[in-house]
Amino acid sequence: MQLMIPPGRLDRPVDHETDHVLGPANAEITLVEYGSYACAHCRAANERIAQARDQLGDRVCYAFRHRPLSDNSLSFRAAELAELAQTPEAFWSAHIKLMTRSTQLTEDDLAAVAADLGVDADLTLDDSDAVRRARAKVEADVASSRASGVTFTPTFYINRRRYDGPWDESSFVDAMLGTLGHRVRTAALDFVSWGPSAGILLVLATITAIVLTNSPLGLVFEALWDQEFGVNLGNAVFRMSIIHWVNDGLLTVFFLVVGLEVKREMTVGHLASRRSAALPIAAALGGMAVPALLFALFIPAGPWSHGWGVPMATDTAFAIALIAVMGARVPVELRIFLAAAAIVDDIGAIVVVAVFYSGDINSGYLVTAGIVVVALALLSRSRIYLLSPYILLGVALWAFVYASGLHATLAGVVLALFIPTRPPADLAALMAQASTIIASEARHEGEVLRHGPSAPALRALDAIYDRLESPADRLLRHAGARSSYVVLPIFALANAGVAINPEVLAGRGWLIAAIVASLAIGKPLGIFLAAAGAVRTGIAAKPVEYTWRQLAGAGALAGIGFTMSLFIAGQAFPSALDFSAAKIAVLAASMLSAIVGTALLWGAWNRELTVEAAQSASTQQS
Repeated sequence: MQLMIPPGRLDRPVDHETDHVLGPANAEITLVEYGSYACAHCRAANERIAQARDQLGDRVCYAFRHRPLSDNSLSFRAAELAELAQTPEAFWSAHIKLMTRSTQLTEDDLAAVAADLGVDADLTLDDSDAVRRARAKVEADVASSRASGVTFTPTFYINRRRYDGPWDESSFVDAMLGTLGHRVRTAALDFVSWGPSAGILLVLATITAIVLTNSPLGLVFEALWDQEFGVNLGNAVFRMSIIHWVNDGLLTVFFLVVGLEVKREMTVGHLASRRSAALPIAAALGGMAVPALLFALFIPAGPWSHGWGVPMATDTAFAIALIAVMGARVPVELRIFLAAAAIVDDIGAIVVVAVFYSGDINSGYLVTAGIVVVALALLSRSRIYLLSPYILLGVALWAFVYASGLHATLAGVVLALFIPTRPPADLAALMAQASTIIASEARHEGEVLRHGPSAPALRALDAIYDRLESPADRLLRHAGARSSYVVLPIFALANAGVAINPEVLAGRGWLIAAIVASLAIGKPLGIFLAAAGAVRTGIAAKPVEYTWRQLAGAGALAGIGFTMSLFIAGQAFPSALDFSAAKIAVLAASMLSAIVGTALLWGAWNRELTVEAAQSASTQQS
């Protein structure tokens, strides 16, 4: 079985016998560069490496590994030529000459280095043992670069972790010394890049809320969320409690991200074509309808009947986090199916909240909100790609939607629909333009009374950067992380706290049972039956990469309601005790769904391994 290298990690440690190394073997810092002698950026970074070694001395061990440019024949010849050096001193002498002798690698550079080494500069017809060993060393370095995930030169690794920061001397040294700021940034990036991280944060926030609610600090914790703050403009006062700011204000960011994800999936993602979208859409609709019907069967008409929307939603963060934990045991196609179904589920939850869980409608404010929507549409139609006008109108839209009686979070979804995307950029033309600007500015380096790039050049580079990414993609990139790692944990902290006492459970057992059954049984049943029906009727096709049992496991994971279920429960049950009972039910159903879904997926994977082993044994016997 092939060993998987974690993303951003060096495939193998530095070997002082086979690698080209400067510095002691026991140095506390190891810097590895994958570079090419024909790469202009490697040449520029070469001086920064020298400066860092000057400052750190024997504390750093530097190793160079070849990664010749694939479209430059001189690059491969130069690497093989350097490998013909008989001693480390001769290699580094050749290395420096190839990096610095001229502004770009030429035949003359190769001839000069070949003369120093006493070999022929043209190695194409040479098949000696020395040349074969040189080529093998270059090929081994190239294979190492692939295993390490190198995609461009130069790529640096500090203590086997890829360094993606700036190449200036101070940034290099800060990273190698592991300053506090660099360590915090690295740890944060590592955590965010870990698949289950968003789900882990939600779990921690939930546990914290439950523990605090049932501790001696419970009353203080609950009173905190009831504190009011707002703005005063003359005689006009706008104030809400903290929990309302979280549920009506902060959660709008979550709905904005959902809207942007929906838009992306429906334009260029997995919901862009009818065929690819049919299976997750059908599954999501079934996963919404069956739980709602099952809840209605449990709960007759009365004060609880309004809670039919609670079991309709799936918590994407938790479900995807569990799938990420299982890694290769879950096919990529099944992850795509669950993510797409969850997105459709989110659309349904948004519509349910807007239509069935809003207050009395104020037509005046609703008309004003409509005018703002028209303004957003005009901005988008006019192809205005600055984000600031959309954000300002989005804030106004939120205020008017809130005042109209509709749920304010609806503003996030509406705003997402009008934030523009762009046609794909002409990357080659833009990169050529950027390279021309940078080269032109570099020619002025060192001029008298000149401190850096000119303002026109910086503006031009800003314009190029803006063109590379659409406003919708840029906002999703920035707001997506904040939604997962800030908004949802705060929401869980504010809403998941439930007092575990007999008063909450008294007389509400049937409500709890209805929610648990609807989420843990109705949700996977609806998803599975709807998906099977869509495939049976020819509306959709199931990918062969995953089995029906695995699809059932994904359906069980969809029973993790949590975020949206808690949110809808807060709207459906005005009674604090009813809401607390609903929280207990949602948490219980989510845990049960997580256990069942994980067991089904894990069992399906083990069964596949058993079948594969049996088939392999049968093949060998025959």
